[in-house]
Amino acid sequence: MENNFEALIATFIENKVGISEHFLSTKLANSLKQNLIALNQKSLLMAAGIGNSEKLSYDGAIRSDSIYWLDKKHNNAFENEFFAQIEAFILYLNQSCYAGITGYEFHYSLYESGDFYLKHLDQFKNNPSRKYSMISYLNSNWQESDGGELLIHQADNNQKISPTQGKTVFFKSDELVHEVLVTQNTRMSITGWLKSD
Repeated sequence: MENNFEALIATFIENKVGISEHFLSTKLANSLKQNLIALNQKSLLMAAGIGNSEKLSYDGAIRSDSIYWLDKKHNNAFENEFFAQIEAFILYLNQSCYAGITGYEFHYSLYESGDFYLKHLDQFKNNPSRKYSMISYLNSNWQESDGGELLIHQADNNQKISPTQGKTVFFKSDELVHEVLVTQNTRMSITGWLKSD
């Protein structure tokens, strides 16, 4: 597990974008994916908004995905296993990089064919608590023709990242403008933020 943590940190230091190809095990990624599919079949996902609770709006011309917030109160074994891994990573990050992370929040994210999310930053203007963004992908057998890449905009080098199963991406929430390109297939992930309140 620590090898995956170190891969995230080392690539982040090198390129401002951390990537671990196998942060989630195949078993855990499959279990989380099946849980997301079941939640969607029960119509429990909601349209994703823009902004936070103090200034929340909905605009399908900016983003068109659906979300479901993870919560320990759900007492879901697979979500709790994911939380345990995130907590272990936060401990490792704080000890090795003095990051000062004190909390986190994550949600499932579902993009149907034709969905997208235009360029944005992850940190709110009225609340700077989000320090790092993390996205873990749940898409097996993803093909280049499926689209749906995460496009990160940097001054010297834009980076396009395919949403393949098990991969986790990690970057500073207030620094990197990014977008989700139009997907041609159902695209699933867990997206969230490491916070310092």
